[in-house]
Amino acid sequence: MLRDPSTKYRPFPAIDLPDRQWPSRSITQPPRWLSTDMRDGNQALIDPMDAEKKNRFFDLLVSVGLKEIEVGFPSAGATEFDFISGLVRSGRVPDDVTVQVLTQSRRDLIEKSFESLEGAHRAIVHLYNAVSPAWRRIVFGMGRDEVRDIAVTGAKILRDEAAKRPATDWHFEYSPETFSTAELDFSLEVCTAVMEVLRPTPDHPLILNLPATVEASSPNIYADQIEYFCRNVPNRDSVVISLHPHNDRGTGVAAAELGLMAGADRIEGCLFGNGERTGNVDLVTLALNMYTQGIDPRLDFSDIDRVIGTVEYCNALPVHPRHPYAGELVFTAFSGSHQDAIKKGFAAQEARNDEIWEVPYLPIDPADLGRSYEAVIRVNSQSGKGGVAWVLEQDKGLKLPKRLQADFSRHVQAMADETSRELNAGDIWHTFNRVYRLDPAQYFTLEAYEETRAPNGDRIFAGHVGIGGVTRSVSGRGNGLISSVLAALRDGCGITLDVADYSEHAIGHGSDARAAAYVECVDADGRTLWGVGIDEDVATASVRAVLSAANAARGKA
Repeated sequence: MLRDPSTKYRPFPAIDLPDRQWPSRSITQPPRWLSTDMRDGNQALIDPMDAEKKNRFFDLLVSVGLKEIEVGFPSAGATEFDFISGLVRSGRVPDDVTVQVLTQSRRDLIEKSFESLEGAHRAIVHLYNAVSPAWRRIVFGMGRDEVRDIAVTGAKILRDEAAKRPATDWHFEYSPETFSTAELDFSLEVCTAVMEVLRPTPDHPLILNLPATVEASSPNIYADQIEYFCRNVPNRDSVVISLHPHNDRGTGVAAAELGLMAGADRIEGCLFGNGERTGNVDLVTLALNMYTQGIDPRLDFSDIDRVIGTVEYCNALPVHPRHPYAGELVFTAFSGSHQDAIKKGFAAQEARNDEIWEVPYLPIDPADLGRSYEAVIRVNSQSGKGGVAWVLEQDKGLKLPKRLQADFSRHVQAMADETSRELNAGDIWHTFNRVYRLDPAQYFTLEAYEETRAPNGDRIFAGHVGIGGVTRSVSGRGNGLISSVLAALRDGCGITLDVADYSEHAIGHGSDARAAAYVECVDADGRTLWGVGIDEDVATASVRAVLSAANAARGKA
């Protein structure tokens, strides 16, 4: 890299628009959406889609709610032409969906495009030619007048070809290609000349598409360009201003959003941002950004994994794990502080009296996209007690007391450090069973018991307890069930424990519900020991919890 890049690169010039209005505007409704996955996205693939994949992709776009779909470039070759004409003539295009094709401004290519759409009930023919100085000078060797004439000639052919086919409801789109790096006055001049040929009206407007063919400036400058164009284009009510942002600077989504604030009506892009170089603007991100602001984008991504699966199959390109909204890891927290905040957020959400979503680190409810909460928190060496507790709650329904969370997290941390990998729910449950001795093969095991009440109100525990594999009868008296079990362990087994805290809760609902009990004990040496019990009966769960603590005491003896 150059120490002084100014010797090679020039800053993009600002737009003289001192009274710009877009910074104080907000997006309040969705734009018209056009998917160009099957044209712009397809031509950017290493291996372009075959007919089977194109048909599958088309069905996906229809199912998520796209009403305008650019289905291809008919003049690119027989494969493209045959697919488009077959799609139209098969009757697979729904009545509320408009197909669009792209063509350069050449007679033979325009005529071929119209032929591919024979029989369509409604269609858009999209005409384009490049207008920027670099293209005029380097690619075409033409002046302004010659470039404008290319657009005008193409518009006349559009008009005439449509007149030959009155059965189709024809609509036109014109793109001053390379708009983002062209002079604004010249883009307006060319678009005005095209409008004079096609004579749009408010009832039958012309789509003027203003592409950031190469994203060469910060998104605020693109917004200035759009606002300037919207202010100065004649008969603004007779045109639909469309944006086609690319992502060369990584700000395609921002450019599209600011462009909408600047007055645009329509967005062209691809699902997950596929497209040439760094891609077209991502329609999924744009739509879900609006959704998180309370705006219905009129696109349905409620089964985002189905959408991802189809796109990855058809494009043979992966969706990045960190891709906004769609990536495998975007709703996942590994950091302990993040996990704690999310866990508390979900708890607060359950206690709310309204439906407003407010969970730290999660701008959208994963369930709205068909994602489960199980993957929201995952555990590795960076995780904390809240994350471990969340996994147990989601996987097993256990709601650990805070001090037990801290106790157990030490064991999980040690395992994570030892294995140097992510721990799954199975790993965590195995460790929980081991630490709190829930499996049957323990020194103290409960076989059967009875609880009775003495005349003075004391509780009497009489049980058959397995001690080292031998069944023994033990009994104890106390002011409650737990204290009577502790007395039985003290008198019959020599285990002395005092209860510091106890809690319980139901696991599940209805007839299949079980109970979990947690007991925090202190032994004769002042050490804190935890016991956990799970059973269909809450009283039995508490007995099992005390025996779990006794096993811990014996293990530390």
